Amino acid sequence: MLDGPDVAVTLRGGVRTRFHAWEFVCWFADAWVGRPVEPEDGCTADELAAAEADLGFELPAALSEGYALFGRRDDLIRQQDPLVNPSGLYVDDALDGVLVFRRENQDCALWGIPLTQIEQDDPPVVVESHQGWVPFLDRMSRAWVELVLSESLFAAGNVYDACELPDALMPDLHARYARVALPDHPMWASEDDSPMRWYAAPGRVIRRDGLQDQSWIHARGRTASDLETIREQLPGPWVG
Repeated sequence: MLDGPDVAVTLRGGVRTRFHAWEFVCWFADAWVGRPVEPEDGCTADELAAAEADLGFELPAALSEGYALFGRRDDLIRQQDPLVNPSGLYVDDALDGVLVFRRENQDCALWGIPLTQIEQDDPPVVVESHQGWVPFLDRMSRAWVELVLSESLFAAGNVYDACELPDALMPDLHARYARVALPDHPMWASEDDSPMRWYAAPGRVIRRDGLQDQSWIHARGRTASDLETIREQLPGPWVG
């Protein structure tokens, strides 16, 4: 059995509270990125207070606590579709107002919290794309975990690859990789690429986009060797 930190094992039982999300992100930063979360990695109380003053309301606990813990860790949250800085938080006029906290790198999609539920400690998240605003995940704490996993795909070094995996290889994916305990969630680009599901094995993590034949998978190894193992186990037409 290959050794290494296992996302599926760490998230066994799911993200039950926002405190589980913080535990996971701190574990992932240490075990996968190789740099533990430090006190200076968080946004300051003054930054968050200024953002709340500009917005005219308090941020939900699950949003403000994440900023306060690792809001400056670009390697965790700003690789491809970044978390906005506290000063960049704004309200979109859709759905009676949506607090936008994340943007796709070419502004093709936005992630946010409906203002109608902004007073909840751990509110649901919606995503806006070509289909309009749709439900993304039922709690902000789960959205933090998804954000960190998705952004980690684009980490520096030869640790990421993608391929349109033939349907014939899907049994191998399911046999070798455990489903990560995150609910199905939509891919902003199209309905055909939804839902997104995560799978993992020691030192390896995979996101599958869509359920049709020839689904795209995005693979991340903890090391380049781990990525090569994924390619060998799932010998599809890898683009890297």
